[in-house]
Amino acid sequence: MQIKAILNSIEKHKGFVYTDVVWDPSVADKTLLIDVRPRSGSRGYCSGCGERSRTYDTMKPRRFQFVPLWGIIVFFVYAMRRIDCKACGVTVEMVPWADGKKRITKTFGWFLATWAKRLSWKDTAEAFQTSWDTVFRAVECAVDWGRARIDLSGVTAIGVDEIMWRRGHEYLTLVYQIDSRCKRLLWIGQHRSEETIKSFFTWFTPERAMKLQYICSDMWKPYLKVIAKRASSAIHVLDRFHIMAHFSKAIDEVRADEVRKLKEAGKEPILKGSRWCWLKRPENLTKNQEATLADLVRMNLKTVKSYLLKEDFQNFWEYTYPGAAGRFLDRWCFRTMRSKIEPMKKVAKMLRNHRELLLNWFHAKGEISAGVVEGMNNKVKVTTRKAYGFRSYRAISLALYHNLGGLPEPDFTHRFC
Repeated sequence: MQIKAILNSIEKHKGFVYTDVVWDPSVADKTLLIDVRPRSGSRGYCSGCGERSRTYDTMKPRRFQFVPLWGIIVFFVYAMRRIDCKACGVTVEMVPWADGKKRITKTFGWFLATWAKRLSWKDTAEAFQTSWDTVFRAVECAVDWGRARIDLSGVTAIGVDEIMWRRGHEYLTLVYQIDSRCKRLLWIGQHRSEETIKSFFTWFTPERAMKLQYICSDMWKPYLKVIAKRASSAIHVLDRFHIMAHFSKAIDEVRADEVRKLKEAGKEPILKGSRWCWLKRPENLTKNQEATLADLVRMNLKTVKSYLLKEDFQNFWEYTYPGAAGRFLDRWCFRTMRSKIEPMKKVAKMLRNHRELLLNWFHAKGEISAGVVEGMNNKVKVTTRKAYGFRSYRAISLALYHNLGGLPEPDFTHRFC
């Protein structure tokens, strides 16, 4: 079977024919040139209005890179026609295999974009003998096409979080869809501010926001304020991971302070090297850490008391009914406020101030999984590490939408990968 026959089977364009297939004599590496010509008597389409018009003149041949064949670089070679359009005047014709002035075919662009999900952009460029910039433009086109056609109907639960993506405390605000039927990245905003989260609700539209049933976030005040105003009908659930992170931070603060005091008093540094014994969940401890923790909990230390308070609070998540969970929370906060351990008292005050939002966790129990947000954050980190970081907001937003956005793709007559 000839190459022209294969192309007519998988990449046929109405009004155009493949003619000659030759080696490029101007380069040392093997490169195929596939000549494309308009059918005899056919008229071109105006790139402005899309109407068929007569040919004004023909330009110099232009190359469009196509999907490599057996590792061989392939180009379509076509002499673009200028069209004398009644509405637009003399314009360059529109061709079905490429957009605008791009020098790669649409098929090759989607081919690169598909591989860019599996490999880094640099590796994709090297594997298919093109440039990093070409891969970037291919991903950009794929994301723009998908974002313009994204289906937002039926979104009932979202999770809001932020990640630091660059030095200098530069943050991205991320909004995920966390419905049981669909988990994807919905929206990315630069920075971490009240205006950023407002921008999401403006993009999402007030009509869709009022249909939200559940929203999961941390306790950052701008989030709480904007969500209460823009999505008042949704049940706002506080993220369990972030709540327990406050406990870990408080215990670490108590431990560090106690280590310092023991050292100043000239006593044995019994807490030295025990940090992860207090921060890990019991089931994740190593055998050595279990033995160390067993010895330390027998001592009358503030760190031990803080650890026991944290482990006692874990029972809060096991309740089924909000009323019973609320009574447990009140008792726990009362005991903690009498403990005279300032970092833990600070946590207790925070939980009291957000009591109603904490109890919403039980109203939404079984409907959404707050752990999905942290799982998606981990995928964000994997995407970023794969490229050894991104220097611009545009690049990282394209990469994240492309990998995690669940974007639609056009129907292809043939998939090359």
